[in-house]
Amino acid sequence: MKVAIIGATGSLGRTVADYLLEHSDDEMTLMARSASSLRLRDAERQTALDIDATDESALSTALSGSRIDAVFVAVSGALTEIAETVVTAMKAAGARRLIFISSMGIYDEIPASVGAEGNLSRNPMLRSYREAADVVEESGLDYTVIRPGWFDNGSDDTGYQITRKGEPFGGHDVSRAAIANLVSRLLHTPSFGTHESLGINRPNS
Repeated sequence: MKVAIIGATGSLGRTVADYLLEHSDDEMTLMARSASSLRLRDAERQTALDIDATDESALSTALSGSRIDAVFVAVSGALTEIAETVVTAMKAAGARRLIFISSMGIYDEIPASVGAEGNLSRNPMLRSYREAADVVEESGLDYTVIRPGWFDNGSDDTGYQITRKGEPFGGHDVSRAAIANLVSRLLHTPSFGTHESLGINRPNS
C-alpha cells in the first residue's frame, strides 16, 4: 500500500511511520511543511515532501503523483481548513481511504469518571476538532476518524480499548504506539473501522 502521512514531522506522524516500517511493506510519502528535515529510515520505502496541508493545488499534485492509496492525517492548527483541503485533494487524486486524528470529547462522550471537563461543551478549544471531524464524516470518502485520549510515549505499550460514536469514552490516556497499531489495522483490514469514528484509550487509564 502507498500511504501519505500528513503531519509527518509531529510525534504521532513519526510514530506511525516507524510502526509501518516495522510491521508492513507499505511505501510512505511523508508530508509536512518541513518534511525534508526528516531523517528517512528507509529511502526505498519513504519519500519526504515539503507540503503545506492548506495548499489544495500542491497537495492534489503530490497525492496524484505518488499514486496514494490511503492518507493519514495527524496535524494541529487550522484543522477545519486542513480537513477541507485534504478531502478535496483526495477526490481530485482519486484516493479513497482517509484516517484522520481528532480528539476525545468532540461529541461530549467523556463521562464524569474519566473527566467530563474535557468535553466540547466545557472546552471550546475542541470546536475545530469537531468541525474537522464533521467535514471528514460528510466527505463521501472511506474515512475513519480517530479520537484519542491524551497520548504519551511507550513503544511497547500497544494495548488499547476502542469505543464507537455514541458510546462513553473509556479512559483518559493512550500511547502513541497503540494509536499506530490501530492505524495499521485500519489500513490493512478494509472491513474494519470504515465510516466510523473510533475513540481509543489505554485500558483502565
